[in-house]
Amino acid sequence: MKQEEPSIQSNWQDRIAFDTAVLAGKPVIKGTRIAVEFVIDLLAQGWSHADICKNYPNVTDDDIRACLAYARDTLSAERVYPIGA
Repeated sequence: MKQEEPSIQSNWQDRIAFDTAVLAGKPVIKGTRIAVEFVIDLLAQGWSHADICKNYPNVTDDDIRACLAYARDTLSAERVYPIGA
């Protein structure tokens, strides 16, 4: 069985930064002021990876995948508690 190399999705920490001096500490793509939230919003609006990279040349396809991986990990760690009506 061929062993796969680690994907960008498993190490988003290499591409996502948190700095209180940049966008009040929101997660951003390292070396930019582009928030993960902004990238996710563009994807939700129907932008393709190519569209984002074309309009934001400092953003790579791996950066976009890292944003998605960060969102996945954040949501999967979230706990949901039912509230009675």
